Amino acid sequence: MDIAHTTDEARPWSGRALLALPLWQFFVVIAGGILLTTLWEGFARWPDDLVIPMKEWITRFFEWLGKEAAIGSYSFKDFTRAISDLLSYPLEWTEALLYRGIKPLGLPPIPWVAVVLGTAILGHWIGGWRLALFVGASMLYLSIFGLWKDSMRTLSIVLVAVPIAAAIGLFLGIRVTRSKRAAAIITPMFDLMQATPHMAYLVPVVVLFGFGQVPAMLATVIFAMPPMARCAILGIQTVPQDVIESGRMSGCTPRQLLWKVQLPTSKKTLMLGLNQVVMQTLAMVVIASLVGASGLGQKLLFSLQQLRLGAAVEQGLAIVLIAVVLDRLTQAYAYRETIHYSATTSFFQRHKHLLLFLFILIVTFIAANFHKELAILPKKMTFTLGREIDFAVREFSKNAYDYIGPVRDFITVSILLPIRDFYLWLPWPVLVGCIAVAGYRLGGFPVMTLTASLMLAIMLFGFWEPAMLTIYLVFSAVVICILIGVPIGVLASRSERIAKVTMTICDTLQTFPSFIYLIPVIMLFKVGDLSNIIAILAYATVPAVRYTYLGLKRVPEVLKEAAIANGCTPRQKFWKVEMPFAIPEIMLGVNQTIMMALAMTAITALIGSRDLGQEIYRALPTADTGRGLLAGLGIAAIGIIADRLISAWATKKKKNLGIE
Repeated sequence: MDIAHTTDEARPWSGRALLALPLWQFFVVIAGGILLTTLWEGFARWPDDLVIPMKEWITRFFEWLGKEAAIGSYSFKDFTRAISDLLSYPLEWTEALLYRGIKPLGLPPIPWVAVVLGTAILGHWIGGWRLALFVGASMLYLSIFGLWKDSMRTLSIVLVAVPIAAAIGLFLGIRVTRSKRAAAIITPMFDLMQATPHMAYLVPVVVLFGFGQVPAMLATVIFAMPPMARCAILGIQTVPQDVIESGRMSGCTPRQLLWKVQLPTSKKTLMLGLNQVVMQTLAMVVIASLVGASGLGQKLLFSLQQLRLGAAVEQGLAIVLIAVVLDRLTQAYAYRETIHYSATTSFFQRHKHLLLFLFILIVTFIAANFHKELAILPKKMTFTLGREIDFAVREFSKNAYDYIGPVRDFITVSILLPIRDFYLWLPWPVLVGCIAVAGYRLGGFPVMTLTASLMLAIMLFGFWEPAMLTIYLVFSAVVICILIGVPIGVLASRSERIAKVTMTICDTLQTFPSFIYLIPVIMLFKVGDLSNIIAILAYATVPAVRYTYLGLKRVPEVLKEAAIANGCTPRQKFWKVEMPFAIPEIMLGVNQTIMMALAMTAITALIGSRDLGQEIYRALPTADTGRGLLAGLGIAAIGIIADRLISAWATKKKKNLGIE
């Protein structure tokens, strides 16, 4: 090829191409924005008297909805009460079976021994002895450490919320694949719901339904439903065309084609959706302790507030074990092969696991009447290391804080506070203008309009300073996530042994509810900006690792061989072939890291922050719906801005590289 005739597009790093980059547009926006602040103070900080009182309007609307709205004599409050009553029945029955008992009939709850052994039997049926031993030992921990009742309270909400959320998600997913109009309405709704943090769901639910188990379960269902819907859409849309044609040729009606061909073929994808529903449900149940949901989340929140870190560690470990058990069971079931029995196979052989559990259930019920400790373990027979852990933490803090403290103070004062002050100083026309320029250059007028409008809305509704503090925390954490996650992903792509260990750790970390990451952070760094960033870092690094690994593993072998044939050294092959090809996928990992970091900012409000998460947290006890809802939507807006810009950039990069 004649180098003299190579276009700038073909030589993206040439001098002319570099000069052609639209950096001057950003410089003009920055200079213009700073200049505007000299003409009117409102360009530096939007005046309070010009703020649109949207939060007051929303709060008044929800107050009217809960107190005055009615159609004839049937009020909206009657409607919410009917929903609460409807949801309370399955929850009460589940609680009765697991820990309350059926008092009118004089029946005790299922003995803890039967639950532990039953879980182990289920694990063996799904995944064999190794899974059986793990899930059985995990459930045994809950009883031995005196956390059985609280664990069963938490598990009750999960067991009721998961089927409801999964059913609604499956229904909506099917509707999206069947109707373009439904897709146009529901898909953007899912984008917004998945970008909105956990706690934002609690505020309107509290206003309309009050505090307690049922409102917590309702918020959990709403929050956990979108992953199931998205997986249903993906599963149905990716069924091979020849499978669908085969079903049609066999005379299937559209309904039969869906239920007998498309959904069974999508089993693994649907089970992945169910797995995500379970994980999201458990995460939300823990957060829902803020609105009165009793259980492990409430105990953990109380322990953290009282700085009883020993108890917090035991309760946090219980939450993690429940999450890991549910995760492993659903994942194993997704990949479980269907066993086909012959006609001569006996009923006992077909249902041996179920019959064994029923036998254990009957025996333990009878035995529990004579030995009460089989029904629920007495406190004197439980075990705790809370005091020992508290003592160890105090001793560690006493000895190590002399070293940790100065490092924390140096990082906070010398690095974090200047960055924070810069964000707080930044005039709004500069940031909005830069977002608009980036949106136009990457995705054209639609992306520019959406991203700039969302940022303007945050300012006009009076949330500019909390939004800047949120961006400061997220930006600081995401930079560190990339610096840690990308190299680890690169190392994993180079060694199968490292990859196996790394992916196992990533899988485990992703099962931890976000609440859990606060425990070690408080133990080591107390409260402050650095603690918030480290908590975000621990929660949000996994996507950077995972997507870097996947991006590099998906580089076609033919490209690597072509690079070697052209005389590239291993270093040149990596930097000039593999990384450019993997960059779009790595950036999608950065996108997910930003989303998880934003979700975590709402949780770090519990250990002290002044960002949008703190606005949600403060709105809960006062039922200030407008404040909490708009703060949550502000976090979602920042996430959508980042998502649209990064997705547009990744699409453009893939197109230039010829990647589908």
